[in-house]
Parts: sequence; C-alpha cells; structure tokens
Amino acid sequence: MTPGRPVPPPLAKPIEPAADLPASGADGLLAAARGAVSPDSGLVPLTVARRAPKTDDVEIAIEFCGLCHSDVHAARGEWGGQTYPLIPGHEIVGRVSRVGAGVTDFAVGDRVGVGCIVDSCRECESCLDGLEQYCENGMTGTYGATDRRNGDAMTQGGYSSSIVVDRRYVLRIPDALDPAAAAPLLCAGVTTYSPLRHFDVEEGDVVGVVGLGGLGHMAVKLAKAMGARVVVFTTSESKVAAALELGADEVVLSRDADAMAGANRTIDVIIDTVAAPHDLNGLFRTLRVDGALFQLGLPSGEMPPVNPRTLIRRRVAYAGSLIGGIAETQEMLDFCAEHGVLADIEVVGAHQLDEAYDRMVAGDVKYRFVLDAGTLQSPAKEADA
Repeated sequence: MTPGRPVPPPLAKPIEPAADLPASGADGLLAAARGAVSPDSGLVPLTVARRAPKTDDVEIAIEFCGLCHSDVHAARGEWGGQTYPLIPGHEIVGRVSRVGAGVTDFAVGDRVGVGCIVDSCRECESCLDGLEQYCENGMTGTYGATDRRNGDAMTQGGYSSSIVVDRRYVLRIPDALDPAAAAPLLCAGVTTYSPLRHFDVEEGDVVGVVGLGGLGHMAVKLAKAMGARVVVFTTSESKVAAALELGADEVVLSRDADAMAGANRTIDVIIDTVAAPHDLNGLFRTLRVDGALFQLGLPSGEMPPVNPRTLIRRRVAYAGSLIGGIAETQEMLDFCAEHGVLADIEVVGAHQLDEAYDRMVAGDVKYRFVLDAGTLQSPAKEADA
C-alpha cells in the first residue's frame, strides 16, 4: 500500500467564464420536479425552469435519481440557511437530449450521469489536480448552491425530469451498469471508492467497514472487488447475516469487548460510514502500524475525544474524505462496470418520496432508494423554481 496515490488527470481545465448566456426562457425547458418549499412541507410537485444549453452544456432527460441522506437534511432545513424552493438529488442518471455547439464528447442518446458537483472554479490547484470537490474557491453543488456562471441562479437537483450541466461535470455510464442501480454510485459509490484508492487498497490488504448502510454496503463491495479481505464492524447482531451476504469475510460486534480485542492489529484501513457520534479509540486499536481510519459519516453531534496514544503507538492516521473528483468518479464507474459492482436499491415513485425519507431516517432500507423520474407529474405552464 502506498498512501497518497496521485489522483487521476483532471477533466476540468481553466476557462474564461461563459459569456453566451441565452435570454431567459429561450429554448429552455420547463421540467417536472418534486421538492421542498419549506422545512416542513414535505416533497411537493414543482416545476423548474432549465436553461437552454450553452456552448459547452449537456441537456439530460433524467431516468433515475438516487436518494441520499444529505437530501433529507437539506430538504428539512436541518443544516440551516437553506433557500427554498429546493429540489434535491445528486445521483442522476439519464439520456442526453441536447448538446451545445461546442460539445464533441457527448451525443444525443448517450447514457450519462451527474453527481454532487456541477461546477468549480477550474483554476485553483485542487481543480487542476482533478480534485474539484476540494475547490479552493468553492465547488458548485448540484442543488442548493449559487450557480456563479449562470446568473447566480440557485441550482436545482435531480428529482426532476431534466437537467442542464456543463459537459466537464457529466459522467459516462457504462453500458454494463444497470442505470437505476448505478445512480447511487455517483455519490455513495465514489465517496467510498476515493479513500480506498487513495490508500491504494489491493489484494492481501484487510479493510474494516464501520456501519452497513448506503455507504457501508458500497465500501464492502468495492473493497472486495479490489481484492481485499473485508471485516465489518457493527453494533447490531441483525446486521451480521446481511454483511456476510454482501461479501464480508468477517463481522465483529463492536460492543463485544472480546471480539474487539481479537481484532487488535489486524486491519490496514478502516472506512467509517457512521453518521452518529461514536467512540473511535477501540477502532484505532484494530489498526496495524501505518494503518488509517477514514471518516466518511458526518456525525450530528460531538464525537467522544480521541486518545492520542492510540495514534502515536502505531503511527496511525485519522483522515477525512469528501466524495471524489470528476475524473476519479469516471474511474470508479468504469471499475464498477468491469467488476460488476452496483448498489442494492429499492426503486420508488414520486408519490413515495416522503415515505422513503422517513424510512431512511429509520434505517429501513437495503440499501439505497432510487427515484424513477418517469413517475413525476407533467410540468406546469409556469416555473416554481
């Protein structure tokens, strides 16, 4: 293993801000959508105005959009400072319906995807290194963000019938991937793939996965596809059979002191997907010398303090990781196609979104919900967003 593997070549290069904004509504689309109009509104039918494709734009007719737990937080105003109306969704798969005059790498009919990023500055060191998610001037999220190249409009996401995105932030969905099950790869997939590749996981390595939800089940599948032995850490006996079914080689009940002691110095890298406060010190003790724990889950409250001795005694690293850049996301999609890796999903209709949100909060999904965009209502004659 070689921590710090160079990232793939960047897809986005510096360009001048586009000056070919079309007149409002000129050849743009009104798209059907579901979104929130207040923190407690639930997800209601909306109509969103999509811009006409500019020179470098790709217009996509959306087929499927994954539901991410961050969508729930945003729609319900749990992260504060939210602007409404808000149309969530950043795990988008669909077909190209139109392209701008300067687009040569995508054509009408291509199956494509859009993840969490629809723009970045394209000029900072992070962007030039293919790390748009760490853009030093702030990447533009797929929804709920100010779109600085498009009149400071608020970005609206994939719970809709169409979207328009600059080609630099559009991904190719390989034909080998089922489009519905591929949608969560654009967030959950790359979020777990990126730290595994950064740590250069390979055959013979041992990967620990903490938590077995939407992120955790992808971490198990990806680590196995990389040739690693996978150990799942869980507090719930009910997750043991599910972890083994996904391909885990071993399951450790983290509340069992003897089981945790038996795992001492056995793990090379841990992918921690838990979004609730939890004590990391026991997990650090399972790492070998030069091991690392990557924090992917964002806890809602304060975490118990880390004892520095658990890090120092084995030169252990505690790291974070945020989604992935565009080139790395494409690399992940191609890897998944080659190795037959897909998310385990439950497809829902537009009328089931509020129920799906409640079930996500309750942990009642194996392992990701995906919206069938074909179930959206027809757009109204005037836009709500």
